[in-house]
Amino acid sequence: MKLITWNIQWCRGCDGRVDPARIIETACALGDFDVLCLQEVADGFPGLAGSRGEDQFRILAAMLPGFEAIAGVGVDAGAAAGARARFGNLLLSRLPVRFAFRHLLAWPADPSTSGMQRVAIEAVIDVPGGPMRVITTHLEYYSELQRAAQVEHLRALHAQACAHSADKPDPRCIGSPFETRIRPTTALLCGDFNFRPESKEYSRMIAPMEAAPAWVDAWKVVHPGAVHLHTNGVYDRVQWPHPHTCDFIFVTADLASRLRRFEVDLQTSASDHQPLLVDIGPAG
Repeated sequence: MKLITWNIQWCRGCDGRVDPARIIETACALGDFDVLCLQEVADGFPGLAGSRGEDQFRILAAMLPGFEAIAGVGVDAGAAAGARARFGNLLLSRLPVRFAFRHLLAWPADPSTSGMQRVAIEAVIDVPGGPMRVITTHLEYYSELQRAAQVEHLRALHAQACAHSADKPDPRCIGSPFETRIRPTTALLCGDFNFRPESKEYSRMIAPMEAAPAWVDAWKVVHPGAVHLHTNGVYDRVQWPHPHTCDFIFVTADLASRLRRFEVDLQTSASDHQPLLVDIGPAG
């Protein structure tokens, strides 16, 4: 399974142009992906620089026929003429998606700074070798308090999902909303975490867990001893005076031996972030 994760800055490149087609073309050029996880997807926000308020959830999904689109909306606000303005993440998969969750992440009040509701999409996807949970998210940038709370929430959601892996299905509920849908312990977590590799939030994310397998940084598995390539501010030096790393792919330990490739595309300037690609081989 090949997966790409990318904060696309509402499809706005470093040239100031909003171009959804360029996003898909760039991702396709990077690799023949099975799953595409995008952060900062917008709909109904013409005030965003370069945007006309276009529905990027719909436009991006339409450009990948044969892919199932799972939207995760963190901001959902009333707009003109009864429309909705939405902002969040989008997961697109050409592999079968058994079921999906949208988790609104912890958002404790922090009057000292601005911020917005953040969301994580969790999809149970049939990949070669068995089902896997794929989670994509975008954590708070401005508030350290909120970002730390969201790290704890993601850890708790992982522990909860792993506990559900032992659920016992009830045959009487098959085909109904009450059917037990097993969530496997095997999982991948990706996105823009808005923390750095040297931060305490990063250390907490990969810390051991009592009731679930810990998260492992996929970059360190594929590139042991190498500094993670920068994922933000490589070309956009207006918003980001210094390039840095804040986008990651974490996997459960059972996937570590199956990691075949991890690339950061340092060529494109189609967003202020760079896309990341990981290739996971079959089990066994």
